[in-house]
Amino acid sequence: MKDVESAELKRIRWRCRRGMRELDQLFERYLERCWAGDSEAQRTLFLRLQDCEDDKLWRWFMGYEEASDAEIAALIQRIRDLPP
Repeated sequence: MKDVESAELKRIRWRCRRGMRELDQLFERYLERCWAGDSEAQRTLFLRLQDCEDDKLWRWFMGYEEASDAEIAALIQRIRDLPP
């Protein structure tokens, strides 16, 4: 089971690589600090967030716009609030 979880986490880490250092760091911070302890619902929400376009993610994380989906907006704020 651990091998399956490890492979899944590696796949998710790869999806977190966006080509924008700031986004990469924010996603990596979430994986390191929150993923293991989050509920399945929160993990699914994070995977939904990864499906968003980079330009939208950038505007949301930098605070230029707010996501129209309240759950996504709350997760973005949670990730932004994680200490560096």
